[in-house]
Amino acid sequence: MKNEIFSENNPILVQKSGPLHGSVTVAGAKNSALKLMAACLLAPGKFTLHNVPAIADVKWMSELLEHMGASVTFNENQLKIEVPESLTPEAPYELVERMRASIVVLGPLLARFGQARVSVPGGDDFGHRPIDMHLRGLEELGARFTTSHGYIEAETSGLTGTRVLLEFPSVGATENLLMAAVLAEGTTVIDNAAREPEISDLADFLNQMGAEISGAGRSVITITGVKKLHPAEHTVIPDRIEAATYLAALGVVGGEIEIKQARADHMDMLIRKLNEMGMSISPSVEGLQASADKRLDSVDISTLPYPGVATDYKPLFVAMLSVAEGVGIVTENIFSGRFRYADELVRIGADIRIEGHHAVVRGLPALSGAPVRAHDIRAGAALVVAGLAAEGETRISDAYHISRGYQDLVGNLRSLGANISYS
Repeated sequence: MKNEIFSENNPILVQKSGPLHGSVTVAGAKNSALKLMAACLLAPGKFTLHNVPAIADVKWMSELLEHMGASVTFNENQLKIEVPESLTPEAPYELVERMRASIVVLGPLLARFGQARVSVPGGDDFGHRPIDMHLRGLEELGARFTTSHGYIEAETSGLTGTRVLLEFPSVGATENLLMAAVLAEGTTVIDNAAREPEISDLADFLNQMGAEISGAGRSVITITGVKKLHPAEHTVIPDRIEAATYLAALGVVGGEIEIKQARADHMDMLIRKLNEMGMSISPSVEGLQASADKRLDSVDISTLPYPGVATDYKPLFVAMLSVAEGVGIVTENIFSGRFRYADELVRIGADIRIEGHHAVVRGLPALSGAPVRAHDIRAGAALVVAGLAAEGETRISDAYHISRGYQDLVGNLRSLGANISYS
């Protein structure tokens, strides 16, 4: 890929910081940009994506597209993708193991070429996340799968629209089905579809390409298949998880900041919970204005599909609760095993007790800096947030996880007054 993307693996050093002040601009949403890149496989020609974050996951997805035969150029958050008439419909292990999002190439490859060979995906280290719903839904559209030697072999003699009922509103399954159904014959209805803003962003892009999709953002999505699609130009929505990270940092050290480009309508439940904890958050002309002038109060949190509290927000809440007043109970309802980072927070003094899929967090006035390790993107961000409230130095290793999902988180927090740097 032409023009390298920011990626940093040096440990991050965080010192206890005072109140944050100033403004910061969130980048495009990682969880949208990667799926939009995959959607480009559905048609030959030249695509342009704006507001693409300069993160490692975008670099790796670019390398995956290039392996298939596409040409990718990145420059100042603009991604240009040229897709040829003929592609190699294969996603090899050495590329797929880096990030789970690469499984979404399965739908577009099946739709356009009738075949695909995709390695079983890797990605973040926080428990088992089966792709059964992806495969089952695609089978209902007419795909056939075999699995051997760590690869999913897929083929179809033609996808046909049908009603697919998801047993859970899986974001990845909804995205794969959307991208497969746009070129299927007839009408597809996805029932119990995921409702995340990133789903709507993908549907908007596909409709610009000539697809006929209605209902995105609601629990029932209807797709009328078309014969072919064409290239399009699109701007990626802002990253609500990045915005939540700056809000969490503000919550543990106080201050007043503006988060430019952040969309309150994508973060309703998060904002409601933070307001309950004592923060003040309101829309501004350019995004969100937020302030925290006292120690936060503890609340109970349960992760749920959108519009509930996102599982990606949860590590940030655990970090905030670690220094809040009182006791909060955090319940994980989406992914098993996503409390692995709690041991790292305990290393810097947090009082956390894990009971099954619950975490009981007793807030303390301050934490104590120590060497810790980032297990995944959001766990790494949570350690950064907690480190801002820890006496002494917090040294976060395996920081490459953070650069997978954040465009210069260290520099942005430093611009707000945080005492943070790379070692």
